Amino acid sequence: MKTFLAALFFIINLGSAYSQNIPLYVGTFTDEDSEGIYRYEFNTENGQITNETLAMSIESPNFLAYSPNRKFMYSVNRSSNSEKSDYVTAYKINNDGTLTLINMANSHGKSPCHIAVNESGTKVVVSNYNGGTVSLYNINNAGALSEATQVFDHNIDNEKSHAHSAQIFKNDLFVADLGRNAVYHYQLKNNQYELANPKIVDMPDNPGPRHFSISENGKFIYIINEYGSSINSVKKTKKGFKKIDFDTTLSDDYQGKNSCADIHLSNNERFLYGSNRGENSICVFKRNIRNGKIKKIQNISVHGNWPRNFTLDPSGKFLLAANRKSNNISVFKVNQKNGTLSFLHDIKSPTPVCLLF
Repeated sequence: MKTFLAALFFIINLGSAYSQNIPLYVGTFTDEDSEGIYRYEFNTENGQITNETLAMSIESPNFLAYSPNRKFMYSVNRSSNSEKSDYVTAYKINNDGTLTLINMANSHGKSPCHIAVNESGTKVVVSNYNGGTVSLYNINNAGALSEATQVFDHNIDNEKSHAHSAQIFKNDLFVADLGRNAVYHYQLKNNQYELANPKIVDMPDNPGPRHFSISENGKFIYIINEYGSSINSVKKTKKGFKKIDFDTTLSDDYQGKNSCADIHLSNNERFLYGSNRGENSICVFKRNIRNGKIKKIQNISVHGNWPRNFTLDPSGKFLLAANRKSNNISVFKVNQKNGTLSFLHDIKSPTPVCLLF
């Protein structure tokens, strides 16, 4: 009887441990040791990352996005062949976690660096850094991408665009343009996006908007600035948008060079996180959920070099940073009461630049 109970206890615990593991996909640049998109198992109880596998061998899939139903995945890809166009790729996610190529489409710009899917899973938007263009695609029921339905070119004669990220929120499309120092606002009309405002707020001294995070109700946008090492907090009003806060991402005693990268709200939206490349840190802000203003409460080392991208796991208990130049992923425990981070451990990973749960 004791043997039976012991075996039953082992099986129950084994099943419990297995159920705690969720997939983590990592987008990379393949100009060093990486071969494409990698898949890991992430344990939502202890934060361990295990079981590295190559999910898809493909060239420089540097940013990834899921379809809402998690049946499909999309990436932007940079070609090492100067005569070949950069491209966007659609994949089917197999039962074993590997990926099967569905189709590819021209990105209509050089160095695509960001991709996002709308909440209905019917559209994809791609930001082309060196091309300065933003491309939109339709998605069919089988997950395949159409050819681009719209391409916006932000370049002008005396100013070069560097579109760095874009998000679709309901019928609005927002684009952070690092080169033009502006966040553009487009609105959907008759199934086509039209420019509503070439800059939602003024950004003095060219701080360089790179990425942004939108609150769930759409009332607040938090923009992280690559050049200025800062965050603009913006509120949507009846007349448009207004800046309500401006904060540095750096520690008071840091004097070196820095380039900000990524930004995310916590699941409960009480905290905001940003990444610093140079200081090599994650900055943590406490957020007033009523008026949207933020206050910096922590800067913590990423235990690596050049945190291009980071993410919070679905439970909100862990934050993971992808350190591109040191080839590692760092895991932090999130204090659920005050939002601060504590470093747990890291793993080696080839040129990680995008983390996707």
